[in-house]
Amino acid sequence: MENERIKDAVRARYSSVAEQSRESCCSGCDCGTSLLSRTRDIGYSGDELGCIPEEAVLGLGCGNPTAVAEMKAGDTVLDLGSGAGLDAFLAAGRVGPEGKVIGVDMTREMIDKANAIARSNGYENVEFRLGEIEKLPVDDCSVDIVVSNCVINLAPDKDKVFREAYRVLRPGGKLSVSDMVTDRGVSKEMRDNLDAWAGCVSGALEQQDYLDKIREAGFVDLQVSPATREFYVGDGDDEQTVKLSSITVRARKDGQ
Repeated sequence: MENERIKDAVRARYSSVAEQSRESCCSGCDCGTSLLSRTRDIGYSGDELGCIPEEAVLGLGCGNPTAVAEMKAGDTVLDLGSGAGLDAFLAAGRVGPEGKVIGVDMTREMIDKANAIARSNGYENVEFRLGEIEKLPVDDCSVDIVVSNCVINLAPDKDKVFREAYRVLRPGGKLSVSDMVTDRGVSKEMRDNLDAWAGCVSGALEQQDYLDKIREAGFVDLQVSPATREFYVGDGDDEQTVKLSSITVRARKDGQ
């Protein structure tokens, strides 16, 4: 399938998510409570969610990559596929006023939403840039930590994503990503399903393939945390089942 068709489908899905209000996101339920509960279920603590703007919590993601990223005051952090800014705002509190956080997202509506939240809540050490994670609008060797949450599986060319993450990290910089992986390869029928791509299913790789791509980009010292989320989907006419699991991977760019 053409990469641009996949990107268009993903962009359309998350443009719609960004434009939804909490009042219209569902029927007959307390959406704010539901989104917060869903986000706690994938690894965010009540204290973490209590220190960021609630409107940044969209119920997306599949883990908490910021929890294991070992951020410190003064760090520069890059969030790939930053959405409404949940992880970026968490990182902003950890790196402090002397640090900096950059969010990159290819969806204009998400960028606008995140920037509005940042302005209205006085975040001066966060900025959001429109761009693709396969071609980051970020200088070489300019960030200390790269994080991402359930976004890389949406990218058609994951090799480019990991090479770009490696490029922008300083020597010794760290990668911390949560993402969906599968227990086996999926069929061409599923790979060609644009809705399943946008739903974090069709673009998911087998776990070993995913880890191999991180290593091939140049990263070392990979560490994998257990899944916080698992589900099964049917694949094709034969009704085979594919298991999808969320993992969080930490790695390091070699060098001092």
